Amino acid sequence: MTERQSLIEALEDAISHKDIAARAELLRAITQLFTSSCTRLSDDHVALFDDVMSQLLNEIDHSARAAFGIKLSEIPNAPPKIIHALAFDDSIEVAGPILSRSERLDEASLVESAKTKSQDHLLAISRRRSLGEAVTDMLVERGDQKVAISVVANMGAKFSEFGYSTLVERAQNDGDLALGVLSRPEIPRQHMLSLFNSASESVRRKFEATDPRKASLIREMVAQASDRIQATSREGSAAFAWARSRVESLQFFGKLSETQLFDFARANKFDETVVAISLMCEMPVGVVERAIVNDDADQLLVLAKSIGLSWQTTKAILLVQWQDRSRSTQDIARFLASFTKLRPETAKKAVQFYRFREKSESGPAG
Repeated sequence: MTERQSLIEALEDAISHKDIAARAELLRAITQLFTSSCTRLSDDHVALFDDVMSQLLNEIDHSARAAFGIKLSEIPNAPPKIIHALAFDDSIEVAGPILSRSERLDEASLVESAKTKSQDHLLAISRRRSLGEAVTDMLVERGDQKVAISVVANMGAKFSEFGYSTLVERAQNDGDLALGVLSRPEIPRQHMLSLFNSASESVRRKFEATDPRKASLIREMVAQASDRIQATSREGSAAFAWARSRVESLQFFGKLSETQLFDFARANKFDETVVAISLMCEMPVGVVERAIVNDDADQLLVLAKSIGLSWQTTKAILLVQWQDRSRSTQDIARFLASFTKLRPETAKKAVQFYRFREKSESGPAG
């Protein structure tokens, strides 16, 4: 305690004389003392260092604060007040190491920083060893392309349904981001299919503009690639296998009804909803998946009308894919108008055509 007492006395002397060089040197000495003994310090002792360091922090220049932050960023029990102050410094040279590495920052502080600070601050946060959903929600909503690609590449990051739907929407015209999102092993299948559908359409248009003569060939290649990705995704999904078994069992025992389908859709059970519609319409799973993830709902409306589903159930199915997207009442009204005008006989004929087309194509039937 004699050494600590001497440091406190030196601190008071340095502040009273307003000697910037002395303050910086004193902070280095205090930091060295803290780092050499931090594993043995009690919470009270850490609080003492926190108070002492906080008095000096605003009295030193930028380079000294940056060096200070680098040293403290690796210490698990670093003084919390000083860590918070460094993390919210406007200078990324000061805040960056803390935001990227410090275990002392709680999720609320990370969210607040991501909400208010610069893109460089967001980029630093995106590189942390682990990130919770509340933080990634803010990063993908507010971050620029560099931030979005960085957080998607971070395998320690977790994403909410909102996070994935936001990424899918942003990636529609961003090939690099789309590749990053599709590379994540845990991405929910409905988001992966939606992203591939929209991204591949963008790629197709780009190639067609370059060489219109190959337009039909490109369309066929994209469709085949989409079918392969869908089939591979289903084959590797334990959740899909379980859902298929469950729904097929319901059908076997005569319990697969519109009420059950509505319950699946309302609970946002994508796989169960897809399998149920597939069995009720006698259509390949791949066709139903594409109908649900496609922003153009026409095919889904046809499938629903062909088996006599109500608008309430059809709307619930539409919202399986749109749950985290902002859809206007005009969208819903437009689909309702189309659904109301569509005659059941017309829908059934269209479904017969879908079946014929699927059988005649050489790609996987789903």
